[in-house]
Amino acid sequence: MFEPLSLKTVRWRPVEGEGLEHLTLRQTANSIRAESVVVGSEAGETFGIHYQIDCDAGWHVRAFAIQSTSGDRLEMQSDGGGRWKLGDGTPQPQFDGCLDIDFTGTPFSNTLPIRRIDPAPADGNIRLRVLYVSFASLRPLADTQIYTCIDRGRKYRYQAEDRPFVAELPVDSDGFVTDYPDLFERIL
Repeated sequence: MFEPLSLKTVRWRPVEGEGLEHLTLRQTANSIRAESVVVGSEAGETFGIHYQIDCDAGWHVRAFAIQSTSGDRLEMQSDGGGRWKLGDGTPQPQFDGCLDIDFTGTPFSNTLPIRRIDPAPADGNIRLRVLYVSFASLRPLADTQIYTCIDRGRKYRYQAEDRPFVAELPVDSDGFVTDYPDLFERIL
């Protein structure tokens, strides 16, 4: 459903508080790279972040790096099938099965599974184990999320399995979130 991209730039801002994200995505025949700068706050703590996500052509996350302006850094690599290791090569078996990533301060994280699972399964639902990273702590955790296709290529429902959080996410023709109710709005 979604067409390949060569270059795309988007910006989001939080609905409440101050902040901004500027993201550039480049896609080649074999790879996808997203680079972004985010300034914002989480749980009363301000942050400045630069992140990079590398995917294969099928939108499987292969590596990411997050660097805070305070100097904290997290780097991880995946085999694309849900096996992770730290940047220094240390295996992280507690994250086995995590195919996708979810960074707290950006709606771009939702684009990854939306692009990867399109077209959606016949029942419209897919349960994903994801590697969840808070920009405030840069500590990875395993999480389970559910995506439901509401209107193919236009709207998806994101649901946290372990807490009562649900959001219906309209996306543009490339699968990027245009409005994340109560959290983010797209401005470019």
